[in-house]
Amino acid sequence: MPVRATKRGAARVPFQTGADADVLICGASFAGLTVARELRSTGARVLVLDRYEIGERQTSACAAPTEWLRNLGLAASIRQTFGSLLVHTPAIERARWPLPWTFSTFDYKHLCELLFDQTGEAEFDTAKVESRTGNTVLTDRGEVSAPLIVDALGWRRVLGPGENFQPPDAPLSRGLEVHPAGTGDDLELWIDPRYVNAGYGWSFPARDEVRIGVGSFDPRDPVKQPTLRLVDDVGQEPKGYQGNWIPHRLRPATEDGVFFVGDSAGHCLPLTAEGIRTAFYFGVALGRELRAVVEGRQDRAAALGRYHAFSGSHRWKYEMIYAAQQSIRHLHGRPLDTLARVFTRRKISHWAFGHYLEIAPPQFAVPAPPAAVPAERAMAA
Repeated sequence: MPVRATKRGAARVPFQTGADADVLICGASFAGLTVARELRSTGARVLVLDRYEIGERQTSACAAPTEWLRNLGLAASIRQTFGSLLVHTPAIERARWPLPWTFSTFDYKHLCELLFDQTGEAEFDTAKVESRTGNTVLTDRGEVSAPLIVDALGWRRVLGPGENFQPPDAPLSRGLEVHPAGTGDDLELWIDPRYVNAGYGWSFPARDEVRIGVGSFDPRDPVKQPTLRLVDDVGQEPKGYQGNWIPHRLRPATEDGVFFVGDSAGHCLPLTAEGIRTAFYFGVALGRELRAVVEGRQDRAAALGRYHAFSGSHRWKYEMIYAAQQSIRHLHGRPLDTLARVFTRRKISHWAFGHYLEIAPPQFAVPAPPAAVPAERAMAA
């Protein structure tokens, strides 16, 4: 479990009057920090709120296409890089799928700190976001208002109107992983009903630790015992538990005047549960729309419409991946073994994973927003 570093007790004082902002971003992980990065050097007051300190609470296996990390200036956080995926089924011990691009595990805290450093003038504070009325957000430290509000808080979609959906009836996957010390040479996946019928297990080495877990596309499936079984099978110890719910259906990217990004908009890819790259991708897109507002090139209504349409234009891709996700439980046995063997062919694997990367291509991050103005130079100006 993470060690809380956030303000507590006497240090957790109410916000002072005048805590309002031009852009209020609720959530300081991949999506929220990427939005703030796109707003650097605009002169707008950008306030980022999160229950935890920057990089305090890791929420995933922390891996992404290497090119995305490099294009965002985050390469220093990389721990280990891989050019293939090793897949296991009950009948196939090792099916190596060559990738047309590399995938890297990274240090969560370091990456978040690097992203926040790039935001320039953005402010950050810790607060538990609880609800919203109009342009005012209620937290456990008081109210904050802003004309532009972003919900990057995750699957609960805290700032949306109406009741938040809850597991197990919501379209959510569930995952649990452990982080024992150790090393490894391969990204590994187990598509095996011995662990989970509708989902998969994984092992992602990250230089001096191995991130091992099991995820199920059925929120009613237990994942603790399957995770412990996989950990035991690969000869590791269950240390450093971390679990989360993962959305697997796309949701409206705007609602009631609020912008939603990352898991709050269902931007996680259904079949692979890959949500980091898409958080970057849609975070860049939203940040650019908000930048146009604060710079006077469009109004809020136009930004809401354009971002909503941009996110929605990906729905058919998400629905195709969702259909593939739902088919997994029916493919165990010969169909899955055949598929695993087919993907060992370089031409087929490169074609499939090339198209998969294009759902949220890394070149979307280029060019970067204007460089952040150092605080001392901004004060002098």
